[in-house]
Amino acid sequence: MTADTPECCEKIISRLESVHEDLSDIKPRKDLTITSKPLPENGAILLGFPGSGLVGTIALQYMVDQMEFEQIGSMTSRYFPPLAMMNHGIINDPVRIYRKNDITAVVADVPIHPTICYEISSTIIEWLAHQKQREVLTIAGIITNEPEKRVFGVATTAEALPRIMDHTLMLPVGSISGIASSILTECRVRGIPGYGLLGETVNAPDPRASAAAIEVLNKLYNLALDTKPLIEQAVEIEQSMSKLAEEVQQSADSGPKKDLPMYG
Repeated sequence: MTADTPECCEKIISRLESVHEDLSDIKPRKDLTITSKPLPENGAILLGFPGSGLVGTIALQYMVDQMEFEQIGSMTSRYFPPLAMMNHGIINDPVRIYRKNDITAVVADVPIHPTICYEISSTIIEWLAHQKQREVLTIAGIITNEPEKRVFGVATTAEALPRIMDHTLMLPVGSISGIASSILTECRVRGIPGYGLLGETVNAPDPRASAAAIEVLNKLYNLALDTKPLIEQAVEIEQSMSKLAEEVQQSADSGPKKDLPMYG
């Protein structure tokens, strides 16, 4: 600004400079918004997001329902799909935070797309780092196409591994994908003890695999949670799936058959 600058221009420039200063203080929108009561200090946090077999979501939702956890918060994000589950006519938060004693559970109904796993997991673990939690455990499914319902375990460090070695099977080599892998990676980077329970499952809702994961939680956290209702639910689902498969097969067998060309 010079001595020849008109007074009106000086006022405009001054206002623009003021607006620029205000804009510089505006921070980008957060990828994930967490609203919650304080977590119990030195507690454990368990996370279940939809994935193969819905193992983590089913297991933790069953746990919080049966043990009457208190809902203390929720998570929302502009990246979440436009999906809301209903329960007895009431809309549920897509990601809910529950608490009982020294255990906090994060239960999600919405899948997390691979392209945003880093942003979501980074924000969650940053939030937990300020809450002084002693450990993080995430539950997911692993498709093996085997009839057994084994639970495999992973830890973020060699020092943390003994806690789960007697209750899970160790995979000598392999990989984890999705939000569970991002959460465990963030725990490792930040030095937070992290564990992963991988329930052996199929590519369909699998309460039986969730029950196997709960049995491990019973041992790790002394929950004494009865899994018989989950097993009964698994039987119902398996019967429904079997009936559906039979109907599909019958429909295919009764359909018109066409002579297809042969190629040698």
